[in-house]
Amino acid sequence: MFDYKQELTRIPHKPGVYQYFDKEEQLIYVGKAKDLRNRVGSYFNSPHQLNGKTRVLVRKINRIAFTIVDTEIDAWLLENSLIKKHQPRYNVMLKDDKTYPWIVIKQERFPRIYWTRRYIKDGSRYYGPYASVGMMHIVLDTIRELFPLRTCNLNLSKENVEKGKFKVCLEYQIGNCKGPCEDYQSEESYNQNLANIKDILNGKIGIVNSRLKEQMQDAVAQMDFELAHNLKLKLDKLGNYQSKSTVVSSSITNVDVFSIASEDSYAFVNFLKIVNGVIIQTQTLEMKKRLDESDEELLALAIPEIRSRFKSVSREIIVPFELDIQEDEHFHFLVPKAGDKRKLLDLSLKNVAYFKKERLNQYEKLNPELKTERILSQMQKDLRMNVLPQHIECFDNSNIQGNYPVSAIVVFKDAKPSKKDYRHFNVKTVEGPNDFATMEEAVFRRYRRLLDEDQPLPQLIIIDGGKGQLGAALRSLRLLGIDKQLTVIGIAKRLEELYYPGDQYPLYLDKKSETLKIIQHLRDEAHRFGITFHRNQRSRKTFVSELENIPGIGKTTVEKLLKTFKSAKKTREASDEELSQLLNKKQLLAFRNYFAEAEN
Repeated sequence: MFDYKQELTRIPHKPGVYQYFDKEEQLIYVGKAKDLRNRVGSYFNSPHQLNGKTRVLVRKINRIAFTIVDTEIDAWLLENSLIKKHQPRYNVMLKDDKTYPWIVIKQERFPRIYWTRRYIKDGSRYYGPYASVGMMHIVLDTIRELFPLRTCNLNLSKENVEKGKFKVCLEYQIGNCKGPCEDYQSEESYNQNLANIKDILNGKIGIVNSRLKEQMQDAVAQMDFELAHNLKLKLDKLGNYQSKSTVVSSSITNVDVFSIASEDSYAFVNFLKIVNGVIIQTQTLEMKKRLDESDEELLALAIPEIRSRFKSVSREIIVPFELDIQEDEHFHFLVPKAGDKRKLLDLSLKNVAYFKKERLNQYEKLNPELKTERILSQMQKDLRMNVLPQHIECFDNSNIQGNYPVSAIVVFKDAKPSKKDYRHFNVKTVEGPNDFATMEEAVFRRYRRLLDEDQPLPQLIIIDGGKGQLGAALRSLRLLGIDKQLTVIGIAKRLEELYYPGDQYPLYLDKKSETLKIIQHLRDEAHRFGITFHRNQRSRKTFVSELENIPGIGKTTVEKLLKTFKSAKKTREASDEELSQLLNKKQLLAFRNYFAEAEN
């Protein structure tokens, strides 16, 4: 049975296109959204607000697929192309791509630039299509203000210009054209302007923003606030505009795009099919690994299978890395580094990464052991270990100006805290503030006891500190003869760098990596546990010294009190009846008077 609540949990709050399939796996509806989860959820959360036809559609939904894109414009164009390709039963057919406006740079001497709804393959350069006609006009108007070009349709061949067939018009007189018709502007100068315009149309609109800001400041200086306001509106719209869609590109005719994301047991392959510059097919497939196959091997297996399934005969295949497949006259591979094709590859990579994340989250909810195995495997890889770090121990020292020095150790098993195994140490052999010696004593006492009791050693030891604390821990491990059996690292707080024995250069992990988060959790937990113990010890010792100042109460009586009531606070809060079990009347009276005077 279709569980829409479970489906919604895997859909992101991102712009994109969603697709509904029925029980026969027929695509019955395609829609776009600036927030996929909210839009899809609206079909199911308020069914009484839907019309009759939409309620029928919802009852037939058996599966939901989605594709995330960069912008709402991209979602709109992708929705249109999918509807035209598959003609879902519950969709109204949208208008054809040919009715979208394009900006064209005409293939001619002194090329004109204008907008059109007719795409003609005559060698001219087309940009678009544009989903917003208003935005397209802003771009065109701004370009014309920046770089005056001709708007007439005269045949400005070299012969015609040399013969003086034309005269400049009003556009020249008002400064909108530099008069190439009378050879007032050279072809070289004109083409330099065109090069700048092409950069702008390719998305490099920084120069446009700068010019608009300059004009706006000039208008303010001249007290022309109406003009300044209009320029501000253009600047705001241009700042939010993408002059070139990543979904549709007239320069890309027939291309397949593949990307892959994998982990230990699974791999996910995304496929985008582009025909005549439009994405007409998008699919992400899952592969279960049999052996330890590389991404290159898996993608090489997946490409022919997917192309066969979707009957693709595209000659160009975009991939994220080189593949060991012999090319022939029927197809060739491309690993794009920049441009429109790189944008398509990035879009595919974005979709496969999200698909992997949400699918693994599903698996891990059903089987939490999978998450543990994945995290431990990633830690083993990141920390360059030979075994899984199933048992990790972390040490931290606490003291205040050398007083009451203590050490704490926390234990994680299978990447989770094992609080019953936490331990703390009162430092016995160190006098004064010597953090290195304190660490050396704590590590020695910990592992000497584990060895004496024949208990298992950890695979990973983390020392909260830099090279000094790490060196101190290693001295104790060498003395015990176990320094070669364990992985020991130190973590410094300032930049979260990890130090290895004998390596002068620290290891820096990605700040978002799960390995670093586990290590930080260990370090923070050790610090918390150590500080708590340190405060208790300090409070206890302060209280003991206070009790010993009371006339008639000696060390033996103090020890009995703390042994019975466990803490200084509970001792002070005990009733007279409870205290009388350990104190005589004279001692009890002295006890109450002492703390009554202290409070006053």
